[in-house]
Amino acid sequence: MSRHILQAVAMGIDTHQEPVVYMQEDCHICRAEGFNANTRLSISTRTEQLIATLNVVRNDKLLVGQIGLSKITQQRLDIKDGESVSVSHAQVVGSLSAVRKKIYGHKLSDQEIADIVEDISAHRYSDIEIASFLSVCAGSRLDVDEIIGLTKAMVACGKRLKWADQTKVLDKHCIGGLPGNRTTPLVVSIVSAAGLTIPKTSSRAITSPAGTADTMEALTTVNLEITDIQRVVAQTHACLVWGGAVNLSPADDLLIRIERALDLDGEGQLIASVLSKKIAAGSTHAVIDIPVGSTAKVRSQKDAERLSSLFTQVGAACGIQIRCLITDGSQPVGRGIGPVEEARDVLAVLQCEHNAPQDLRERALFLAAHLFSLAYSERYEQGLERAIAILDEGKAWQQFQHILAAQGGMKALPDPSYQHTEAATTAGTLTAIDNRQLARLAKLAGAPATEAAGMRLHTSVGEKIEAGQSLFTLYSDTIGEQQYAMEFYRQSMIFTIEEAQ
Repeated sequence: MSRHILQAVAMGIDTHQEPVVYMQEDCHICRAEGFNANTRLSISTRTEQLIATLNVVRNDKLLVGQIGLSKITQQRLDIKDGESVSVSHAQVVGSLSAVRKKIYGHKLSDQEIADIVEDISAHRYSDIEIASFLSVCAGSRLDVDEIIGLTKAMVACGKRLKWADQTKVLDKHCIGGLPGNRTTPLVVSIVSAAGLTIPKTSSRAITSPAGTADTMEALTTVNLEITDIQRVVAQTHACLVWGGAVNLSPADDLLIRIERALDLDGEGQLIASVLSKKIAAGSTHAVIDIPVGSTAKVRSQKDAERLSSLFTQVGAACGIQIRCLITDGSQPVGRGIGPVEEARDVLAVLQCEHNAPQDLRERALFLAAHLFSLAYSERYEQGLERAIAILDEGKAWQQFQHILAAQGGMKALPDPSYQHTEAATTAGTLTAIDNRQLARLAKLAGAPATEAAGMRLHTSVGEKIEAGQSLFTLYSDTIGEQQYAMEFYRQSMIFTIEEAQ
């Protein structure tokens, strides 16, 4: 394979996590090798190599002997302006044949799945190719064997945490779909206050206005190295960190980035994503919260039971004990939506404030009780009594402060630049809130990219509403985002109010 030398030029173009390079249309190498737009190229320095996608330039921004590098390309090559790189056609990525095999409806072997995950982890796939893999695996297109293979492959491609002298390491996860359902910081604080180990590594939002890592980042540092995580857990029995910072199941973070762009969260990928990170974090026992509702991620009891069965089977095959809990997903949990507003709810529950959202408190106690049941082999009722006592006596709040201090201290929550309160136009009973559209409204306001963006609900399903009564307050960083979000609200039907007869 012929290789050519070009001079690197930093273009300063943000292509997110996909490496892109730029060459002049009449560059002699471009013409001789038949490079076209979207050609996959191998770019090498003396120490680094990567595969990048070519964009062809038809102006004078680059000279004939130069190659422009996007920001992520320059970062991964660790190269400065003016240095030389070697360029050639990229070798064929063999595992793509397995993706095509799956497109035509055939089952993948463990080795084929492992090869796909390895190539994705090594950044050999373009974003389009990753999207193809995710799309063909969406729905129920992966059987249980393929999900087990995907989970194991995702664990194998990253680092793993180990906890000395710990026979039981606990974890929890909610599959999502409910805005404001920020139980994790509460559960971790309650469980670790009892002396149990629960090192929580969380993801950022995929399709929601905030993930646990987004909410915790509004309160403290979540980008910790493995040695820092181990120190925090040694001090507090727990942590609340972003899993992507420590290379646990790194392929999952690459997949999540594309899932977010596609607004896609397939069943098999969901299970593999959750369990691979639990296993990589060293967890031995975990509870999985599966909310069910007409506008939640899981729409029916039948779908929830199928998901529960798959989680349990895949967990058992991968050496982790899973207890799935099918819960009410008919409406949002808590009052805040978005990183800062959800953090305010968490603090209110931990500090046992009289106006703290009771649904968030009760859901967290329910999950903590089940973890106690797993850890101590005790009845759920015993676990619930234990959890309530820890929360009401202030031990969970004290423990949460210890965790924040160990992770770098507690931050002051920022205030939004703009806010708008929307009132009901009719009187009646609030009979439904559309979770999906509510989440989209908060995202259009800027969440989770802007920490203070989001919403605060002033009512819940089942309450009687008067005309002119406040429904919610929208928070945004710019007036444009506020206006855009409110335009969406006026064209949708998020709140269903049945007028009194």
